[in-house]
Amino acid sequence: MVDSSILDNRNLKEISSMGNFHVLEHQRDLSVSDISALNQYFAAKMNVRKRQLLLDLDNNSYIVQAGAMQWMSGGVTMSSNVKGVGDFLGKMVGGAVTKESAVKPLYQGSGRMMLEPTYRYIILVDVSQWGTIVLDDGLFLACDGNMQQKVVARKNISSAVLGGEGLFNLSLTGKGIAALESYVPYDELIEVVLDNDVMKIDGNMAIAWSGSLAFTVEKSGKSLLGSAVSGEGFVNVYRGSGRILLAPTASERKANPTDSSSAKGNSQSKMSKASKAFGALSDVLDALN
Repeated sequence: MVDSSILDNRNLKEISSMGNFHVLEHQRDLSVSDISALNQYFAAKMNVRKRQLLLDLDNNSYIVQAGAMQWMSGGVTMSSNVKGVGDFLGKMVGGAVTKESAVKPLYQGSGRMMLEPTYRYIILVDVSQWGTIVLDDGLFLACDGNMQQKVVARKNISSAVLGGEGLFNLSLTGKGIAALESYVPYDELIEVVLDNDVMKIDGNMAIAWSGSLAFTVEKSGKSLLGSAVSGEGFVNVYRGSGRILLAPTASERKANPTDSSSAKGNSQSKMSKASKAFGALSDVLDALN
């Protein structure tokens, strides 16, 4: 459980936890004006609320999305998590193709750290249950420091061109917890477990899947004519044994997402964010020299 002193604020509630990961939710947005009060009132009623991830470091290490830290207390240190020039260039390329931050800082120590608020839903997963978990673009928020991060590419042309899941994805391997930023709440997600089976999905509904699954794009019917008549065309096909996390209602949210940066803007401006990112990059380059 979270230290009760943090939850002295009656507007802040812990809604889920796993290991040293704690998801906190602001029940209402109280910093409103007479103009925005009505919108914020109904937003809270419809579960549109700010959420934050609190990490109890407990002498462990955690990898966090760049620029996500809001505050930290106790004996917490941060490193660039870059092992050399080659590693830095590889991470720059990986960040460019997966839409994730190129360099994800590593925090370690005995204190605690709070991440910036977001309107997205923070989902906690036990990566050991997945073996290797492959993430949709922009889903990563934080994970245990012992996790191996790798950029995986599509294995065939059909999945790369027609799958709608992107050409490259970030994967996590290891024992520990990962925090994901989802467009939809956990209650709307469906986890499917395949045991040497096949699953066909119409569209990019899968937001995470096991790295052990073979992903292809195929005709929905036995022929092109049959696929055209059915109105389904091509479908994403997952084969093998593993897990798939589906977001069946995500398409509408992705088209009209609640910008998480609007919540972060309460603590600092976009210009400050850019300056912070530039400063972090300069620190990395200085460390490599």
